[in-house]
Amino acid sequence: MSSRRKTILKVIILGDSGVGKTSLMQQFINGKFSQQYKATIGADFLPKELNIDDKQVTMQIWDTAGQERFQSLGVAFYRGSDCCVLVFDVTNTKSFENLQSWRDEFLIQANIKDPDNFPFVVIGNKIDVEENKRMVSSKKAQALCASLGNIPYFETSAKEAVNVEQAFDVVARCALQQEESLEYSDDYTDAVNIHVDGDNSSCGC
Repeated sequence: MSSRRKTILKVIILGDSGVGKTSLMQQFINGKFSQQYKATIGADFLPKELNIDDKQVTMQIWDTAGQERFQSLGVAFYRGSDCCVLVFDVTNTKSFENLQSWRDEFLIQANIKDPDNFPFVVIGNKIDVEENKRMVSSKKAQALCASLGNIPYFETSAKEAVNVEQAFDVVARCALQQEESLEYSDDYTDAVNIHVDGDNSSCGC
């Protein structure tokens, strides 16, 4: 068992600047939250060792800059991703409206061969705010996710560590499923269609 190569899952987090991408990553990996906001420059990643159904994996979570001026770096950072997390701020309607653009840009830049089956997870962050400051309802977000192919949706608070572990557990499972399907198709290129048609995805990706 120890001689088997370690599975590395590359997960990329996308979304507008200030929605909490870095905070979500830090909360999940280090269990910490900082009140100080510092914009991400380019991209950064942190690894986390996980055990998924008795399989040891290393998840590399790539935190990317939300500013337009860094989007040209997308090709270098997006390639080889196993799952993409789209994050918006529930108090910011614009960040929600931009989700589809982030998704479409990722599919182009990452050169995804089978975009219909590539796993995405959507996170609505900052649910710790007062209800009257919330601009995007759960119903509206779920409707968007359904229209984009039943993408899993989670509402989180990076500040209070609400639902962060649960969201990234599904992210990891989706990423592992994607990684294994790619390995399968590389080894058995004539069986790709059979695998895709019979894919009973438990994570709804």
